[in-house]
Amino acid sequence: MLAIIGGSGMAQLSYLEIAHRQIIRTPYGEPSGPFTFGNVNGQDIVFLARHGLGHTIPPHQINYRANVWALHSLKPKFVVAVAAVGGIRSDLKPGTLIIPSQIIDYTYGRDFTFFDSTEQPVTHVDFTYPYCTVTREKLLEAARQAEEPVIDGGVYAAMQGPRLETAAEINRIERDGGDIVGMTGMPEAALARELGLNYATLAVVANYAAGRGTSIETIPLKEIYTVLEEAMVRVRNIIEYWVQCNGNKTST
Repeated sequence: MLAIIGGSGMAQLSYLEIAHRQIIRTPYGEPSGPFTFGNVNGQDIVFLARHGLGHTIPPHQINYRANVWALHSLKPKFVVAVAAVGGIRSDLKPGTLIIPSQIIDYTYGRDFTFFDSTEQPVTHVDFTYPYCTVTREKLLEAARQAEEPVIDGGVYAAMQGPRLETAAEINRIERDGGDIVGMTGMPEAALARELGLNYATLAVVANYAAGRGTSIETIPLKEIYTVLEEAMVRVRNIIEYWVQCNGNKTST
């Protein structure tokens, strides 16, 4: 089974043949919403809207632990997280799709680990390469099959939100090596690693980051929704080719 976490601009999979929806209880509270189960071209899919079905949960208030724990309980073979980001590099213009390979965490105050109890041994998890190599390769292959251009690799800078960044903050992130900036990449990726999920991100550049390109003076918020709407058609196309061409034929 392939699991999809939908971000801003992707509250549902329009071509998903829905079988049922299910609310999953977890030791960490409620996930963002019910999980939608269905299939695409006969292949099992489960979908979760990260911000809730009505896009009402801001990034700093998402219950990442509940979301990831619930996904893990379903035993998906792969997890693809779709996320809207800002482009820092000049070639990452609005509408670009990128599959990041690294991440920098600037968030704070979020419940970021499952290993925070004094009743269990101290546990360290290797996070050298934060995204699953196999899942990234499958995404890249699906994009090639779909003839949808994507950027292979880049550094995702995870910010706290919900406000957007200052131009100075973007300059700092660029000096740190960041290529794109978003608000939901962490702790989601780290929690997925802690539970051994084959997790990768497919990011959509919704706008130039603050102080860059068309955001040199102010970020054109009204244009973001149009960009996301158009780009998510391409994202859905990649996912459809994933299940068509990459052998997602197991429900475990």
